Amino acid sequence: MVFRGRLWAYPHHVASPSPLLTLPGMAGDIERVNDELRRSVQSPDDFLTEVALHLISAGGKRVRPALAITTSLLPSSDPGPADHDVIRGGVAIELVHQGSLYHDDVMDGAETRRNVQSVNAKWGNREAILSGDFLLARASGIAADLGTEVAGLLADTIASLCEGQVRELQHAFDVDRSEEAYFQSISGKTAVLLAAAGRVGALVADHPRYLIEAVTSFGHFYGMAFQVIDDVLDVVATDEQLGKPAGNDLVEGVYTLPVIRALAGPAGQQLRHLLGGPIDAAARDQARDLVRQDEAMGSAMATAVDYTNRARSALNDLSPTPALATLQMTCDLLLDRANDVTGTHF
Repeated sequence: MVFRGRLWAYPHHVASPSPLLTLPGMAGDIERVNDELRRSVQSPDDFLTEVALHLISAGGKRVRPALAITTSLLPSSDPGPADHDVIRGGVAIELVHQGSLYHDDVMDGAETRRNVQSVNAKWGNREAILSGDFLLARASGIAADLGTEVAGLLADTIASLCEGQVRELQHAFDVDRSEEAYFQSISGKTAVLLAAAGRVGALVADHPRYLIEAVTSFGHFYGMAFQVIDDVLDVVATDEQLGKPAGNDLVEGVYTLPVIRALAGPAGQQLRHLLGGPIDAAARDQARDLVRQDEAMGSAMATAVDYTNRARSALNDLSPTPALATLQMTCDLLLDRANDVTGTHF
């Protein structure tokens, strides 16, 4: 499945609203999330408050809090506003996500995030690291208020994020990075946070164990698909479409699934001559062109679709409700995007 002729279809959908936001009452709940986010990062130090608010104020879809809210409402045939503790659980997960972005941008040397200056570019690396730590501390405090299981879940999630990042660093500029190493890394870097979002909503709502486990599996598989697609976008999209520098993974020596598979394909030798160490913008663009033209792109999207289908299957035993339908719609959206990219119906 080569991308010729349909290469740029997918990025036009990058900014599409999440189906999670269509659940009745969700818009109001997300406003409550935003209010609670702003309250949670207030500090007696005005500068720390300003830095901590920087990416929160820049926007974002709040997919992780929305997922927590949705799973909390799964049994309801007529869902209303989410409980306050569910909102706080979603905020805790979002703060972990935000804190991880601050740290990621320092490690990547990123200058933009969500179409604004990154914290490290605006104020410096030390300020970004400390404010990221502050966000993680605020998240831990909220989780502790919600009970020992939620607190333990959040601690395990932060540890997994670190492990995933370390695995990625261990394979920096490694043209022999295996698919297994890649999947282990994205499981820790991305999937674990979406799994935690689904789980925390169900836990705080005191749902039965079978439902808690089902939504945890959903979040994991959805997160795996989400990251594979994000890695495809890093190859095909523009800076403006991503809200961050495109092709930055190649510059940082992070060789993702489409690159790993292209390295094993017909263009592998050419890619190996380009990659394996620091590269300039011209080499980055040449490498992106080689990967874009390879069957690896369609293969990577097929893997994303497989993970999406596994996410859907995790919900098979749940009763039909509006919240369940919104989770299923998120899978439909990923499939639609995959169809747009490859021009192939999955």
